[in-house]
Order: sequence, then structure tokens, then C-alpha cells
Amino acid sequence: MRSSHPEAGGPIASTQNPLVKQIRKLHQAKYRHQQQLFLIEGTHTLEAACAVEHPLESVCHTARWAERHPELWDQAHQRAQRMAIVTPEVLKAVSTTVNPEGVVATAPRQAMPTAQLPLSGIGLALETLQDPGNLGTIVRTATAAGVEGLWTSADSVDLDHPKVLRASVGAWFRLPMAVSPDLTALVQQCQQQQIQVVAADAGGTQNYWQVDWCRPTLILLGNEGAGLSAELVARADRLVSIPLAPGVESLNVAIAAALLTYEACRQRRGRSRE
Repeated sequence: MRSSHPEAGGPIASTQNPLVKQIRKLHQAKYRHQQQLFLIEGTHTLEAACAVEHPLESVCHTARWAERHPELWDQAHQRAQRMAIVTPEVLKAVSTTVNPEGVVATAPRQAMPTAQLPLSGIGLALETLQDPGNLGTIVRTATAAGVEGLWTSADSVDLDHPKVLRASVGAWFRLPMAVSPDLTALVQQCQQQQIQVVAADAGGTQNYWQVDWCRPTLILLGNEGAGLSAELVARADRLVSIPLAPGVESLNVAIAAALLTYEACRQRRGRSRE
């Protein structure tokens, strides 16, 4: 039985400590790829990781944080390879946030749930999405709306970018996700499995509420500025648009994702009550 009290010994006080230097490198994508680790920052995100029993590599925390969260400390202790008390100054150095909450952990990238076909419900495919806040918001919304899986193109922002995890507010650990090396191939595979492919496009002639979202469906959403590539638009079974007031060119991609997935959720719940 592990102790429910923080580990003995003084806190790490130097930013030159090997563990601290390793974690600081994870602020950059190339080192997350090299080490196959990503950052978990803050109490709520760590709670979400522990709730689904996601493995942890290391957990750095202040003494005050451990005193305030003894149950979560114990859960993390059960899963982590290493626990380390650090000073508030060192905690700030390993965090990507301006005002960290007192805990930063690292976790293996390959342990995340993976999106897979076939779909019985709704899937999302995102092409060249660049803003981590948008992606994190989409992850949060998709999880709430019951989306089965999310795919991003290889040139999109990293799924495990620290800002993506923060914006997802813990939902990141519950949504199966994957990076697709070829979204066109993913679309073709869906169509071969009788999964309809619906592209959100400003030139769509059909309003999004006119689609039968009760069918297994992959939704395509594009880059914040350029939208979907012409190739993906051409391969979609349906092009749908979201009605806008005159003078408004487009919606934020995360808002568009919310409207489409919740219309699908509404239709499906209505159908289940019939």
C-alpha cells in the first residue's frame, strides 16, 4: 500500500535538474515526438487523466498542492513512474501557463485512445487546423455531443499540444483521436463502408439541418482561413453550409463543429424516442 502523504526529502529547487530540463523540452513539439511524451498541466486535467487510468511518466508538484489534493496525489502516485516535489519557481518553469496550478505531469503519447473505423455514429475529420484553442474546443464539444472519433491531417496542430489539452478541459482523455496521414484515403474508406461523408463548405447548397445525421457520418471541417481543400470537397457525398446573416463571411471552425455535431445529437436523440 503506497503512502497517502507526499514523498520525503526537500523539493527540487533548480531548473538545471535533469527531470526539470526534460519536462521543459516537452514545451516543443519536436521533443514531444522524440520522447513520445506529452504534458498534463493542472489539477482538473490530471483528474481527468486519472479518471480513465491513463498512465503517467512523472508528476511534479508543489508541497502545497499535495496538501490540498491528497486523494489526487495518491491516485497519481499509483500510476506515475516518478513523483517529485518542486518549488513554486521550478513548477512555473516546467509549466506552459503563466499562473500554474501546482502540478505538471508527463504521460506517454501512445496511450491515448485511438479513433478507428467503422463508425455507427458521428466522426470528425479536421484538415490543416492550426489553432490549438480551436482544436481543444472541438475535442470538448465533440466529446459532449457523443462523437465516436476525431481525425486530424498530419499538417494540423498536434493533438497533444498543451493548449489543446487545456482547451479541452479534461475531455481530451475520453475522445478517441488519431492523426491521419491521408484524409482522402480515410474518406474513401468511409464511403466503402457506407458511411456518408459530409463537408462543411461555404458553397454548400444544402443547410446542415437538412442532412439525415442518423446515418453513420464523417464530417469534414477545414482550415480556419482557407477552409477545406478542393480535393476533399470534391470527394464528399454532401456539401452543407451554415446559414449566415448578410455581411458575415464565416463562423469560427469550433462553432461550426458544435452546430453540426449537436444537430446530429438532436436528430439521433429524437429518433431514439420514436
